[in-house]
Amino acid sequence: MAASTTAPSEAQHTNAHIDPAAQVSEAGFVPVQTRSERPHSFDPDDFGAPTGREVNWKHTPVAKLSPLFEVAGSGDGVSYSFGSGEQYVSAPLAAGDAPRGEVFLAEDITAAIAWQGSPEALHIRIPREEEVAEPVFIAIDGLGADRRADAHLVIEALEHSSATVVLQHTGAAQYSQNVEIIVRDGAKLTVISLQQWQDEAVHTSAHQARVDADATLKHFVISFGGGVVRVNPSVELAGAGSEGYLYGLSYADAGQHLESQVFLHHKGPHTKGDVLYKGALQGQGAHSVWIGDVLIGADANGTDSYEANRNLVLTEGARADSIPNLEIETGDILGAGHASATGRFDDEQLFYLQARGISEEEARRLVVLGFLTDIVQRLGIPALEAELLAAIETELAEVNA
Repeated sequence: MAASTTAPSEAQHTNAHIDPAAQVSEAGFVPVQTRSERPHSFDPDDFGAPTGREVNWKHTPVAKLSPLFEVAGSGDGVSYSFGSGEQYVSAPLAAGDAPRGEVFLAEDITAAIAWQGSPEALHIRIPREEEVAEPVFIAIDGLGADRRADAHLVIEALEHSSATVVLQHTGAAQYSQNVEIIVRDGAKLTVISLQQWQDEAVHTSAHQARVDADATLKHFVISFGGGVVRVNPSVELAGAGSEGYLYGLSYADAGQHLESQVFLHHKGPHTKGDVLYKGALQGQGAHSVWIGDVLIGADANGTDSYEANRNLVLTEGARADSIPNLEIETGDILGAGHASATGRFDDEQLFYLQARGISEEEARRLVVLGFLTDIVQRLGIPALEAELLAAIETELAEVNA
């Protein structure tokens, strides 16, 4: 069936089910494998609760996410505060109020839940041609591991503006979130999503962005905390000459599940994309999942694109799943490629350092820092970089204890 892509107030409910696994079991259909072909709907009932057999859920502990498969009641599970940039908050957006829904299309049940559970969306709007020097900093604090909340945020950078928006998640909650990002012609926007939850937190987030002509988006997903954290960014390079840089960093401890399913769609001509996610894992049951999909469309002539995922497994009992995918619909490109690597310490690096009088423990520390610092240094915010490097040092102290 053709899934609805209209707002809830306009959608026509059907009894058909758009869940791929249900299609297989109930009708014998071949499940959707390609990210660009996944169905969309703002009605959670169209998806149904995932079973773990679906292509987009088979690496996820769905039982632990079950509280997020229903719309929150009071929705008071998190609080919002601004460290800076509150002057860029515009009037909240109801469903149907532009630009809410201009880009966003829910592609799973938790995104549809977050849409339905957000009668008003927070709207961050950077004015045309304004260069914002200090980051817009939004603190999202969980108020309890048993408390639920849904949210839809819209971040809009108007033509030829420049800004950085930081979303910092702390505390604990059961939190479904959508982040809709619109980068107008010639704008330069950086969005940083920090997941520094407590171990009891459960968080799903769908980030969907469109980048218009000659505009640039830098997007970061940095996950250091939470029981189950699933942040899925989807970026469409729609305009000619648009650029998208998608970076990620995760550090999974025992029992943690940190996941990102990344989609970069080169739609306009002469677009440039770079995807680099790195992760470290330690402890029994530590689990990271990265699925990277790049689609170079039929009209994306002159595209230059590359995606890579690197994982460093520090202890026994940790597991990293890494799945890169590349789909090309035109032969007129500058370049495209993908890579994935998961392993333990490089023995040659350790030998090199130890041969110069550095202890094995210190050598391992330096290797991990060098591996992860690459992403941290791309943030461009010195205070935040220092905070994250300190967090990495804390994690390393635990594994070396």
